[in-house]
Amino acid sequence: SPHATGLGLASMVIVFFCNCYYIMILVWGLFYLVHSLTDTLPWATCGHYWNTERCTERFSPEPCYNVSTNATASTWTSNFSCTDITDQRSPVIEFWENKVLRLSGGIDEPGEMNWEVILCLVTTWVAVYFCIWKGVKSTGKIVYFTALFPYVVLILLLVHGVTLPGALAGIIYYLKPDWSKLSEAQVWIDAGTQVFFSYAIGLGALTALGSYNRFHNNCYRDAYILAVINSLTSFFAGFVVFSVLGFMASEQGVDISKVAESG
Repeated sequence: SPHATGLGLASMVIVFFCNCYYIMILVWGLFYLVHSLTDTLPWATCGHYWNTERCTERFSPEPCYNVSTNATASTWTSNFSCTDITDQRSPVIEFWENKVLRLSGGIDEPGEMNWEVILCLVTTWVAVYFCIWKGVKSTGKIVYFTALFPYVVLILLLVHGVTLPGALAGIIYYLKPDWSKLSEAQVWIDAGTQVFFSYAIGLGALTALGSYNRFHNNCYRDAYILAVINSLTSFFAGFVVFSVLGFMASEQGVDISKVAESG
C-alpha cells in the first residue's frame, strides 16, 4: 500500500543504525577467535603489555586482614604484615578493557586507533556482504549454518561448563527465583527490552522474510514455533552462562552476583 511506504523507510533507518551497533558483537567474536589460535590464551595470563600491576591470575578466596606482628629470634628480628588487596583484576577483564576496547581515562581522552579491531570490522562487513549479495537465495542457504551452529557451540560449552568446580552453585543461583524482584519496575523493563530484542520487533526483518512465504502459509503456527524455540534457547543458554559464572565465583572466592561485570 502506498500509505505504508513510510513504514518500510522507517524500518530501513532503524536497521541501518542497529547494524552499525550490533556488527561490533561479530567483530569482537572474530577478534577473540583470531587471538584464541595460540598455544596460550592471551587472556589467561598476566605479563602482557596491556596488563597492569593489579593483574592477578589466581584470586585467593581467603580474606586478608590488616595484622602486624613482631618475630624475634636469637639471630634476627623481622616485621610481618598482611594487607587486604581489594583491587585485584583478572587478566580476562584487562584483556577486554585494555586490549580489545582500549578504554581511555575519559571522554576528553580519545585514545588511539585500534587497527586490529578495524581489520576485524572490515573483514566482518565483507563477510556480511557476500552472505547477502545474491538476495534471499544465498541467505536461505547460509541460514542453515548460522541457525544450527550456535546450538552446537552452546552444547559444547555446557558440557565443558558443568564439569568445572562451582558450576552447580551457579546453576542453582540461576534456577532459584527471587520473587521480590517482580515488584521492581526495572525487571519488567528489562524483560520487555529482551523480548523486543530477541524477536527483532519493529526492525522489519520478520516482515521482509515473511513476504517470501506462500500466500496461504500458516503464520500462526510459525509464530508459535518461533516463540517456543526462542524461549527455550534463552533458557538453555542461561545454564551455559551461569555454570561458567559459578566457576568464576569459586575461583575468585566471591558471590556469584558480584562476578559479572559490564561487557
